[in-house]
Parts: sequence; C-alpha cells; structure tokens
Amino acid sequence: MLSTAKNHAFFFFCSAILFICAGTFELSGHDFQRLAQFVIGVLSVLTLYWYSVKGLNTSVFKLGIKAAFLCILMGGILSSLAAHQPLWAFTELSVLLLCSAIASAFAQQRLIHGVQLDRLFIGFVVFICTIKTLQFLSATVAAFLTSTSTLDTDLLLEGFSNKRFYGQFQTFTLPLLALPLLLVPARRSIKAAIFILLSLWWMIAITGGTRGTWLGMAAAVIVAFCLGRAGRNWAGWQLAAASAGLLLFLLLFSLLPAWLGIEISNFAGERLNTSLSARERLWQQAWTMIQERPLLGFGPMHFADIWNPVGAHPHQAILQWASEWGVPSTLCVAGMAGYGLVVTGLLLRKKAHSQEPVDLMRLCLFASLVGALTQAMVDGVIVMPYSQLWLAIIVGWLLALHERQIPAVSSNCVLDRMWLACLLLAAGLILYTILRDFPHLEDLRQQSGQSFGGPFLPRFWLQGIIAHPPE
Repeated sequence: MLSTAKNHAFFFFCSAILFICAGTFELSGHDFQRLAQFVIGVLSVLTLYWYSVKGLNTSVFKLGIKAAFLCILMGGILSSLAAHQPLWAFTELSVLLLCSAIASAFAQQRLIHGVQLDRLFIGFVVFICTIKTLQFLSATVAAFLTSTSTLDTDLLLEGFSNKRFYGQFQTFTLPLLALPLLLVPARRSIKAAIFILLSLWWMIAITGGTRGTWLGMAAAVIVAFCLGRAGRNWAGWQLAAASAGLLLFLLLFSLLPAWLGIEISNFAGERLNTSLSARERLWQQAWTMIQERPLLGFGPMHFADIWNPVGAHPHQAILQWASEWGVPSTLCVAGMAGYGLVVTGLLLRKKAHSQEPVDLMRLCLFASLVGALTQAMVDGVIVMPYSQLWLAIIVGWLLALHERQIPAVSSNCVLDRMWLACLLLAAGLILYTILRDFPHLEDLRQQSGQSFGGPFLPRFWLQGIIAHPPE
C-alpha cells in the first residue's frame, strides 16, 4: 500500500486537489479553481523535471505535431507582443503552457504505471461523482423538507460559480462513468450500482439545464454509435441511463412538486428552446475582431479587453482562438485536433470488437473529448480553469493510450531542457499574477462593478474583464 502511494503520489495529490475544488469543501468557485489549476500545473512541471533527471521522459508526439505546436507557440508570442496589454496576453499563453505540462505529466504517468493507473482514475471519477450526487440529493431533500413554496433548482448545484461550469464537468465525466458497465468481468452488483450512479448523474445534468452538456453528449453518442460494437454498447448504456435520469427528473421536479404544491424555479424544461442567450452579440464581436486583425489576432485573452455586457469570451472556441490568436494559429490548432480525433477514431474502429479494458478506456476518453469539444462550440470549455484541467487530463491520457508503430523514445535532452525552461517561465508569470491580484480580488471586483456595472464575466478570474475603465 505504501509503495503504491509513493509511486502514484502525483496522481493522488492531483486527485485530492480536483476533489477539494469541485465544491466538496469551502475552497470552490472560479478563483479557487484557478489556484488549483496553478498548483496542479506546478506539480506537473516538477514531475516532468524529475522524469527528465531520471531519464524517464518519453516523447509521445510525432515530429509534425511538434512542429505545429511550435508554430502555435511562436504565433502566440508574436500576438502577445503586439497586444494592447502584453502582460495579460502572456498570462493566457502561460495558461496554455501549463495545460500542456499537465497533459504531458499525466501521459508520462500512464506510460510508466500502466493499467493500474486506469483503475485508479476511473475509481476517482466514480468517487467524485458519487460525492457530488449525494451533495445534490441531500440539498434536494432539505429543500423539500422546508416550508418554502418555491424550490430553485439552481441552488441545488453547489461548488461552481455558474451552473454551466458544473455542466462542463459533467460532460467530461458522464462518458467515463460508463466504463465499468462495459467491462465483462465486472460483477453484476457493481454494474447495477454504477448504472444507478450514471442515471442520477444524468438526472443532475438534466436538472442543471445546461444545453451545451446535452448537445455535447448527443454528439458523443452519435459518434460512438458509428465506431462499431463497443461504441454502440457505450451509446446504449448512455441512452438507457439518460432515460432513467429523465424519469427521475420528472418525478422529483414535476410530479412530486405538483402534488406538494411547490413551485419550481429555473425548471430545466424552460431551457428547451433555440435561444442563443445573447451569444450572437459575442460572436459578432469576435467576427469583427477577426476581420480587423486576421493574422495575429488581438492577442490572447484580449476578447476581454473590449468590454461588452454579455461575456469576456465568445462562448465559441474557434471564434475565440481566431479573434485572439489569429487565423493561421487557429488552422494549426484545428489541424492538430482534427488529426488526433481522426487517428483515434480509426483506431477505435479497428478495436471495435475488443473487450480489453485499455481499449474500452480509450473509447470512454474519446467520447469525453468529443462531448467537450462539441460543447466548446457554444460554451467556455477552453476558458474555465476546472474544465481546462479535465481537458488536459483527458488529452494526456489519450496520448498515453495511443498505439504506436514504434515505441515511445526518450526525448532530446537539449529540447527537453528548453521546454522545461518555458514551462518554468509560464509558471512564474502565473504565480506573479496570482500574488498581484488574489489578495485584492474583492477590491478589483468592486472597481469593475463601479466602472462597467453588470454581472461578473469570468475569464482568468471570476471578474475577467481586463479592459481599462472609460475616462
């Protein structure tokens, strides 16, 4: 047991941080999750440095992918230098580098420790979803037992600054929860318990009313269904659990309240519409920015440098990247993402009849990534710190599981040290930003409220607007 804890210390530390900042304790919300992202990023850099010293670092990228990433990095540096507020632009670039470090560290961990780490990871996902489900159910029971005549479902979703951020977390975890249901050796009692948990997790996703989660999971189910037998089994379990979750939702938040004479506020059924929720204004601003500066964009994070009352980011990943980093950088990112998705999809088709845990794990991770990328087309998945953490972990794990024609080889020592130096600089800049802002966040929020008014618009911090107040 002690040996296992020592070998997986990085994983256990990161899991503990993810658990704490998901709202189980007081340290939750956007700003604390940004701190958690920084801590996990620093742990990842230290882990990569340790592997480099021990000669354990392995390269998981092909030369073409490395070249594309270098182009993105150089484009980001040029865009940041030309930005209105270079310090904020380099801060956003540093967040990207730390996310890359997190993905690399988890990939290295999986390559070294193998299938045992898969079991620990899925066990952690089951654990954190169970805790969040119990938290939701206890809040629901407490709400029904009070004498109030109105029940606000938004108040049942604890631990996140916005229920959409909760929905993003569910988009990552719903696909992963189905893995034990696909494993043939799993006992029937375990499968029954997991199906109940998955159904309840779906009920919470429906109650939250986050349409991006519904859209992302719909896309994941459709794509998985096209990937052969294993994908169809996964899609079948998800549809069954979603149906059970919908029935539970109708029972708890429609039939029971009607019988008790309780009015439901923020009912999820009201979200069944085609409204863009003012996203069209954000998309129009992003499109205007792209037209004005197509090559380098306005600079990373600089959508938030042009104030609007709706959002500090466009709620659309492609428009955000193009308006801030430029069209060439966007094409590089889209090319890398598309290549990874196609290659992984083809591998899943090839392994469609496999019952090996590693192949089923790859399927669930792929579905999670498809769902998240789909949601990123209408939501801030690539902006929110907790979602960025999960995205980095999912990508890193998929990289580690990918089959290669030749084994992963040790990375070049000089390039390895240069990469670590970049990561240390990125961590240092984010640390500077935290030390500068975090003790004064409340004052900064009040100043922003006096200057601009309106609600908080999250970006790096919960109040993410970086535009200077009008004279």
